[in-house]
Amino acid sequence: LSSLKKFDEIKKANQAAAKKLVEDQLSSSSEDDDEDAEAKHGKILDKTFTIYTSQTDGDASELERTRQYMNEAFQSGAMTCLICIASVKRNQAVWSCCGCFCIFHLVCIQKWAKDSLFLVSSPLTDDEFGKKDYPWPCPKCRFEYKRSETPSRYYCYCGKVENPAVDPWLVPHSCGQICEREFKPSCGHKCLLLCHPGPCPPCPKMVTTTCHCKKAKAVPRRCSAKEWSCRLPCGRTLLCGQHVCENPCHAGDCQPCPRVSKQRCICGRQTAERLCASPQWQCDQVCGKCLPCGNHTCEQVCHAGPCGDCPRSGKRSCPCGKTKFTLPCTEDVPTCGDSCDKVLECGIHKCSQRCHRGPCEICRQEVEKQCRCGKHTKRMPCHKPYLCETKCTKIRDCQKHQCRRKCCSGNCPPCDQVCGRTLGCRNHKCPSGCHRGSCNPCPETVDVKCNCGKTVIKVPCGRERTIKPPKCKQLCSRPPTCHHPTQEKHYCHFGRCPPCRQPCQKTLTCGHLCPVSCHDEALVKQTGSHQSAGPWEQPSEPAFIQTALPCPPCEVPIPVECLGQHEVSPLPCHSANPYSCKRFCGRLLDCQNHTCMKECHRVTKSNSSADGNKAGPECSQCEEECTKPRPAGCPHRCVLPCHPGDCPSCLQMLKIKCHCKLSVLYIECLKLTCADVKEKELLISCRNQCPKELPCGHRCKEICHSGSCPLNCSQKVKLRCLCKRLKKEVQCSKIQEGQVSLECDALCKEMKRKAHEIKEAEAKAALEEEKRRQQAELEAFENRLKGRRKNKRRKDEVEVEQSSWQKYKNFIMLPVFGVAVVMV
Repeated sequence: LSSLKKFDEIKKANQAAAKKLVEDQLSSSSEDDDEDAEAKHGKILDKTFTIYTSQTDGDASELERTRQYMNEAFQSGAMTCLICIASVKRNQAVWSCCGCFCIFHLVCIQKWAKDSLFLVSSPLTDDEFGKKDYPWPCPKCRFEYKRSETPSRYYCYCGKVENPAVDPWLVPHSCGQICEREFKPSCGHKCLLLCHPGPCPPCPKMVTTTCHCKKAKAVPRRCSAKEWSCRLPCGRTLLCGQHVCENPCHAGDCQPCPRVSKQRCICGRQTAERLCASPQWQCDQVCGKCLPCGNHTCEQVCHAGPCGDCPRSGKRSCPCGKTKFTLPCTEDVPTCGDSCDKVLECGIHKCSQRCHRGPCEICRQEVEKQCRCGKHTKRMPCHKPYLCETKCTKIRDCQKHQCRRKCCSGNCPPCDQVCGRTLGCRNHKCPSGCHRGSCNPCPETVDVKCNCGKTVIKVPCGRERTIKPPKCKQLCSRPPTCHHPTQEKHYCHFGRCPPCRQPCQKTLTCGHLCPVSCHDEALVKQTGSHQSAGPWEQPSEPAFIQTALPCPPCEVPIPVECLGQHEVSPLPCHSANPYSCKRFCGRLLDCQNHTCMKECHRVTKSNSSADGNKAGPECSQCEEECTKPRPAGCPHRCVLPCHPGDCPSCLQMLKIKCHCKLSVLYIECLKLTCADVKEKELLISCRNQCPKELPCGHRCKEICHSGSCPLNCSQKVKLRCLCKRLKKEVQCSKIQEGQVSLECDALCKEMKRKAHEIKEAEAKAALEEEKRRQQAELEAFENRLKGRRKNKRRKDEVEVEQSSWQKYKNFIMLPVFGVAVVMV
């Protein structure tokens, strides 16, 4: 039992995993992944081009070539190293050619440069390799680089950052900084794109420039197209000096004058119509003018200027050049009779004939010659070459074949046989001459087509088996496999067409059309086809078969009214029957106050009843009390059961407090609810004096009232003057408003003056008393300082009356001294 239970659990788990896998495969789409990748690549391209397009107001028409290189950098397999025929990945060190912008692996281009220089440095081809800086070419465009320019480090495209980090939000092998490479041709500005592959776009800066002929007014133009033509006639004088250039404004020198005119030759004998562009020309006549000697004529063909002296005048040499003669121009120079002694063509021997006219004969002396390979010697005429029959057995520079040249001098020529090795593409053989090392990449390209063959990309030969086919923007032209006359529009693809998602539109039994997606080719899991023999048998993957499913029930909404006629709801066509909306019935009962609280139900309508909202015999009966609203202020309820019409008047008594909240009153409810505002004010008043206090502190004199008390207090209060002598009784409200005031009279002022004089006299007497006290203390202090002898001497002395200065000098000096100390 435990093994069977475990087997069932494993079986269910495997079935669930298989179901999930199938759903994921059906729901996921490579096109969605491609769309996400394309969106990401689009964001990176926009970020790279932002600074450039901000200068061109969003114009990106000049960026198509750069965009193509960047798209190839993102496309898997599009960037291929032409040396090793392998894809260039993000994390690999690369090198970019500055001529064709082709990208190679750094290791591959280093090996390529090393092999190229090794072939050139072979001692059989050049013995002075160390004295010359031989270049190595780019594998694609053959742009030549010096030996010192062989790359040794991995840099980004702009060359600022060494070993740039791999960032998924940047172009592969880019540093993400602004390129800042100078534009070509150089204009003084730098590239504004982020570090990018391929060539820099044209300069987008705005400059003010005039046309080629400088006639038009200077206008602002793009720096990349700053040279422009105003299309006016050029007007510059041509080289002929007679006509002006009539071509539209153009760059560079003017074209030769296209007009024809009559022009004389250099000697002036002949006149012919010729182009103005070539005014000087020579005729074919000999000059024929008599030379100064008078014996000969000029033999030069049509020339300008004087003919010059006779070529036979002056000293002339014999044919061998050893003797000079001074003879008239009419006589020929004789031979001197000495030996010729000119070096013959062999470069070794001299001519043994006497002085003679014309060329010397060939060298006929017999010498012992060595063959070119240096293995044999032979005596033979000097002018004949000597080649032996020995064949060279040295290996040529291909290191495969022998030279086999007769009498080879040791400098064997390059191998002239075809290499013929199978290239890395496995499709072609090397067409180059026999060589050492690896063969060059296959120069052929192969077309990789989409399914329909309308979209084609060219890839290096050998990559067609690994590169993804191109995305075709043409619509798929296969016929539909379902009942629809045409299939959904989708792009060209390989494999089966995607499931049809068009509406089915088959007519159902109810008459409506099936709105769901086409289900003629639905995948259905096949169940019950295989029973496992035991736990040891591995569960097989679920099988899916493609079959047509029946149309689902009709879901077209049909408006159906509920049983109680409360609402009309759209229900699916296959279940469109009367229903209960689960609300309360809500029909008005006979009491005219309440509604039926039963759940939505069918109601039988009577013929006499015209109102469709009136309760029927199936509705409930009202058993509640009367809940009609009472008059304002009446807290009692109606004593009758729920009834139609108005309720009877309330006759109960109300217990309520008066306005001042001190007395309790009993009033009929009917009187209070029917009274107006003034009557209610009188009914609720207790007729006593208001106990509230006014802001002045007196009690309100009004009878019990509502609201705040009046502020005009009529209480009599005493008002006094400032000296408190005069007083007067006035109303409290007038004092609060500041309408009444009491001023002091003349008697009050006289009394105030006398009191002030008495105060000053008392202060003066106190000051004098203080001075006397201080004088007594000073005398007592001085007496204590003097000795007994002085005291006795004072007794004998006669007292002399002191002057006023002596008496009061201490009282004057002490304050003055104190003030001086404070000031210091």
